Amino acid sequence: MPTLGLIHNSPVLAPIFNEIAARVMPEVRILHFVDESTIKNTIAAGRLEKAVMRQVIRLVGSTFDAGCDVALVTCSSIGPAVDMAAELYEQPVLRVDRAMAEKAVATGSRIGVVATLATTLRPTADLVRRVAAEQGKQVEIVELVCPGAFDAVMAGDGATHDRIVREGLTEGMQGVDVILLAQASMARVVATLPEGAVPAPVFSSPELGMIRAADVLRALAK
Repeated sequence: MPTLGLIHNSPVLAPIFNEIAARVMPEVRILHFVDESTIKNTIAAGRLEKAVMRQVIRLVGSTFDAGCDVALVTCSSIGPAVDMAAELYEQPVLRVDRAMAEKAVATGSRIGVVATLATTLRPTADLVRRVAAEQGKQVEIVELVCPGAFDAVMAGDGATHDRIVREGLTEGMQGVDVILLAQASMARVVATLPEGAVPAPVFSSPELGMIRAADVLRALAK
């Protein structure tokens, strides 16, 4: 049976990805690997440090040791470390936000990136720039951090998190062609908004990232 290893920085992400997996790859076995240190140490340092990069590379290796065919890292903050791991292993190592960035660049030239953490916003915006450069497209990136939202959700106050993100999406993203959510946890807010409340199409990484992983697994099976 094809097996996908999902590397998370929080146990709360596992149910989100299980739900998507049941829809887009029911024939695939899913294994979850959770290490909260990768995001907590990155937030504490304010940047992605070498020790965290090494830990991410080890985590990717653990998925393959456990029998996974493909590894998908579900955190955007540690994206550069995922790119490094992809160079070191023979099996496919995927960033959850790569497919989202490619779709955004194909959709428009003024791209909004919304995050609840600066440490997540930077890698996502950088990835969009890189994808645009690869495709020879000029893009303008409008960056927005929703202050206080991350602290609220970490304290268990989901309602405050959702309100702050909602305000950012509806008020801070005027004039963009497309909006990217830098964190998987923000996707649920979009689902609660009335039609037309957000000024542009909104893309979230979990669904697009899992569809890409399913495509890669199918290609391997041929």
